[in-house]
Amino acid sequence: MATIGKNILDNLTTGMYSDSKVIYREYIQNACDQIDEAIKRGILSEEDACIDIFIDEKKRYISIKDNATGIRSKDFVENIGDIANSNKKIGENKGFRGIGRLCGLAYCKTLRFTTSYEKEKVRSIMTCNAKLMRDMLYAEKKYTLDEIWDEIISFDIEPDKEDSHYFEVELIDINNVNQDLLNKEKICDYLSFVAPVPYCNNFLLRNQIYNYSKSIGYHIDEYCIKVNGKEIFKDYYTRLKEPGKNGSPQNYDEIFKCMFKDFRDHDENIIAWLWIGLSRFEKQIPPINRMRGIRIRSSNIQIGDDNALHDLFKEPRGNYYFVGELFAISKDLIPNSQRNYFNENETRVLLEDLLRQFFYSDLHKLYTQANRIKNDFKRQKELSDMINDYNNKVENHGFVNDGERQRDKENIDKATKEAEAAQKRLERDKNEDSSSPLAEVRNHIEKTFKSQVLPKPDVISPVGNTGKGKKNAFITDAMSKLSKSERKLVSKILTIIHDVAPKDIADQIIDKIKDEMR
Repeated sequence: MATIGKNILDNLTTGMYSDSKVIYREYIQNACDQIDEAIKRGILSEEDACIDIFIDEKKRYISIKDNATGIRSKDFVENIGDIANSNKKIGENKGFRGIGRLCGLAYCKTLRFTTSYEKEKVRSIMTCNAKLMRDMLYAEKKYTLDEIWDEIISFDIEPDKEDSHYFEVELIDINNVNQDLLNKEKICDYLSFVAPVPYCNNFLLRNQIYNYSKSIGYHIDEYCIKVNGKEIFKDYYTRLKEPGKNGSPQNYDEIFKCMFKDFRDHDENIIAWLWIGLSRFEKQIPPINRMRGIRIRSSNIQIGDDNALHDLFKEPRGNYYFVGELFAISKDLIPNSQRNYFNENETRVLLEDLLRQFFYSDLHKLYTQANRIKNDFKRQKELSDMINDYNNKVENHGFVNDGERQRDKENIDKATKEAEAAQKRLERDKNEDSSSPLAEVRNHIEKTFKSQVLPKPDVISPVGNTGKGKKNAFITDAMSKLSKSERKLVSKILTIIHDVAPKDIADQIIDKIKDEMR
């Protein structure tokens, strides 16, 4: 028979994953499968099912424990001791390759599995000397897989309570280089998107997602998962944030509704479905919003990360205009061994084609048209601001000289033409189906601009005689204490400052001179 060398074990442990935090995902997915089985058999109710993670940073210790079925003592050695020989079924179970439990061997000195099955008075234990395994993998000697496995594995049986049923994974003495595994905050952040947990209560749109899922007959798998007693939820929220001037986050947009899309095969069977959040699409969502991007989920466990679908957009940045989740339904959408995408097959290729078509047409149009609509409303606001600013200068001696007044007037004339063209486009937009996502986005953009725009006068204030006496619009006209020649000199100085200095600095200097000279 052919010899299976030690490198296969290296590939399945230290070489399998680039991010050590995946151990939590692997052990959680195994626990979820057993919880499903326990609920199916009536051993456990959904309300009582739980996966408890305990992290002790000082002791460099991690425990991941579920209260599901456990494993019979007579089946323990075969089920846990065998490699890549799982009894689980592709398309039904979340884990099915029989290699995920090995991932912890790369990150600690000792890996231990302990389980107790209902109505058995014992617990079964498998202890793995992970440090010895790594030493043997890196040694010059050509060990076989069996030689290493036999050397590092030991089995024990101990007494336990008859009503106990659980499975626990313990990582003892975490490697110094894998400190992130002991960072509770980072692990909670990681699990809040990767793990199959409920949406947080602050996500006001969650019921829209649940109702739609129910309407198509799809059940979103959700589990109670706790880290040191703190329950984890998907960290979605409706307010979109950007870094503020003082460094603290500030709101700039909001998700006001979800839109949904089904993707079907040639027989009209749903192979996947998608929800995305509708906002004003002010800009590409900043990284401060960790939920940004459309993410892939299989059995409600995240596949890949926030950029897994980048390549299917017309432009890669398009993905970050959205918040959403793509739920894989078809049994033929099989996560690869690293769970960062799906195995290549006809169903995956079909889904990619359908997604690409939807992303290129509907989603690309959605955020680009939203940007155009925003700019059209912005032109209305700019014109209003320009006219109000012009009239304010007339009323309050605000112009440096007649050249500035004339330039402002010309800019208003130009802005008026642009605003009129923009208004015509906005009028045409009203022909859009009022229930379409773009129409709803337009309405929210319009509401935002209406709250910002001051009433626009029909005409700009004239300069000169108005029937109520002479109205002088220039700064020096308010300097009554100065002689005519002095005002001319000050006017020249103000003109130089206005023309040479940056606007914000020029305005500060001119305001100071106005205050001093009045």
